[in-house]
Amino acid sequence: MKEKLIAVVGRPNVGKSTLVNRIAGKRLSIVDDMPNITRDRVYIDAVWQDKKFILIDTGGIVENNEDEFVKNINSQVDIALDEADLILFIVDAKSGLNPYDYDIANKLRKIKKEVLLVVNKVDSIHQKDLANEFWALGFDDMHLLSALHGDGGVGDLLDIITKDIKPSNTKETEEDENSPIKIAIVGKPNAGKSSILNNLLKKQRAIVSDVSGTTRDAIDEEVIFEDKIYRLVDTAGIRKKSKVDYGVEMFAVDRAIRAVRECDVALLVIDSSEGLSDQDKKIASIAQEAGCGLILAFNKWDLIKNVQTHKFEEEIEKDAPFLNFAQKIFISAKTGQRLDSIFKTAEMIQLERSKRISTGLLNKVINEAYALNPPSSIKGKMLRIYYSTQAKTKPPTFVIFINNKDLIQDHYKRYLLKKIRENFGFKGTPVVVSYRQKGDK
Repeated sequence: MKEKLIAVVGRPNVGKSTLVNRIAGKRLSIVDDMPNITRDRVYIDAVWQDKKFILIDTGGIVENNEDEFVKNINSQVDIALDEADLILFIVDAKSGLNPYDYDIANKLRKIKKEVLLVVNKVDSIHQKDLANEFWALGFDDMHLLSALHGDGGVGDLLDIITKDIKPSNTKETEEDENSPIKIAIVGKPNAGKSSILNNLLKKQRAIVSDVSGTTRDAIDEEVIFEDKIYRLVDTAGIRKKSKVDYGVEMFAVDRAIRAVRECDVALLVIDSSEGLSDQDKKIASIAQEAGCGLILAFNKWDLIKNVQTHKFEEEIEKDAPFLNFAQKIFISAKTGQRLDSIFKTAEMIQLERSKRISTGLLNKVINEAYALNPPSSIKGKMLRIYYSTQAKTKPPTFVIFINNKDLIQDHYKRYLLKKIRENFGFKGTPVVVSYRQKGDK
């Protein structure tokens, strides 16, 4: 189920990031009195009364300014507005109505999306009286609050934001076992993504061209393979950020990244003749952080001569050990070689992502791992593991309760993750392991 996207916009220094941090319950966006601290969009997961949504923190909007830095910030804001389901327009009660507020109000009216006018920094009755001047912006309603102090206005605003979101613990949000497996086809420009889609769909659905960057919009279409439904999403090629032009291409790349966040399995298409590039690794990292399954599809394999697949895999695993969990397939969009393995591999990964381990079995594995290889003490103190449990699936997420988080080192975290994978598989999917000590919420 797609989570609701809420863009937080306004002129510089009105408290956008302070409000985002207040809603998220942690300091994620940088807060400072200096304008334009926030430059790129920042996506932050948030929950209110078991209702999940995503906040997009943005830089301050300054209209009609030709400064390149300001133009870049405004371009980032435009992307956030384009993809948002709801917009929070933040103004500042202390500094009062500003000409830039009028400019932003006019901009938002043209978008024709739901906009909530939020008057921030209302810390006293005096500021409440001053807030009346913001009716001049022409919105039907406005919401007064203090993001810094977290008064009741924040809770009231969250009630409005989430009124159409179902709580995550209700049965209605549980995925149907027969729902389509969503596969996002991603990669650098010209790796063969659209050709793979056309071959899988058995029709010319996406434009195929040797010119990089032909695909602009994400293309979403369903296909049936062996009585199982798959939803294929072809996306624009993701280039290095420094080479992406602001405007149409940036929107296309943003949609590609969003498609990864929303998919079950990311199919990362790699040109076999070029091997795994640094940009491929970055795209793979996006998939890993999003928690979706990952297939490394080495396309144009028909052009590779005298190289065995297992040798190729070994080189990849040495070069990028953090991707060892990903499934690797060797295909050719041109000849159709092994393209069916995309569906079979995606189905296998989805089953792995959905796997749930019993608490008793999990504790047995973790306790045995601890006994076989106890961690070294730190300043005379020993790490103790009390209890382990699986918190959720998709991706498989585990919580291990310990005596002190300062006593568990990174190499021991990797060791326990390795033991979980050795015992339970989880092929093709990231596995999340968090550690809690007494007193943690």
